[in-house]
Amino acid sequence: MRPDYILTLSCPDRTGIVYRVSGLLFEAGCNILDAQQFGDEESGRFFLRVHFDMAAAGEEPAVRERLRRLGTEFAMDWQLHDARRRARLLVLVSKQGHCLNDLLFRAHSRQLKVDIAAVASNHGDFAALAGSYGVPFQHLPVDAENRAQQERQILDLVERENIDLVVLARYMQILSPQLCQALAGRAINIHHSFLPSFKGAQPYHQAHARGVKIIGATAHYVTSDLDEGPIIEQDVARVDHAMTPRDLVRLGSDTESLVLARAVRRHVEHRILLNGHRTVVFR
Repeated sequence: MRPDYILTLSCPDRTGIVYRVSGLLFEAGCNILDAQQFGDEESGRFFLRVHFDMAAAGEEPAVRERLRRLGTEFAMDWQLHDARRRARLLVLVSKQGHCLNDLLFRAHSRQLKVDIAAVASNHGDFAALAGSYGVPFQHLPVDAENRAQQERQILDLVERENIDLVVLARYMQILSPQLCQALAGRAINIHHSFLPSFKGAQPYHQAHARGVKIIGATAHYVTSDLDEGPIIEQDVARVDHAMTPRDLVRLGSDTESLVLARAVRRHVEHRILLNGHRTVVFR
């Protein structure tokens, strides 16, 4: 099989971008398998994702050099990814394991093109769950005194395991600005509401007390602005007056797991491009 790659780019919008990119790939003997594009009138930027194959992996350096020259000409932010490579994940979790359990199953059953290299937690509750999938578990307790040291351990784990993406699967700790910066663009959080409502503890109990008719979940990139990072994916579920807070928790847990899995999939398939504080998400 011919090796395949994914090119993602953004640049100031102007005529000829698609023509020049497709021409470059044609001249390099590549075959375009799928392409998606978007021009944002508000920001004046153009976004492109191209999935293509090439005659042999040995052609990659030459293609990268051509892209480098074209990128300079068009002021492009671009990346070229090996589509065959499985992303390596570090999953952070606290005491609610529904999202972790879902990710472990999807990775094990090859529903997600990822390898979960490790699970880390400030509690020891899910060591057995991770172990049942053959995934190493790191217990990293944290308190006010050792927070900096514990975050250093997380970063050491990221570096040692060559982690591509850190997933906060209901990890109920606020990351420091320093850790957020170190993980910029490669850390995803699942928030237990359709942002920006019902923040804080017991969100589903708050929603029940307010008599809401929908609940939801939001997956976003982690930034130092708490729960304000660029949104990747959201979904909602309808509720009614007969549902108890326990019903809402159950329904919300299902929604959170699904939304987080979608966000992880779109990240590892290189379908997300940042557009200022927003995202362009190619389906």
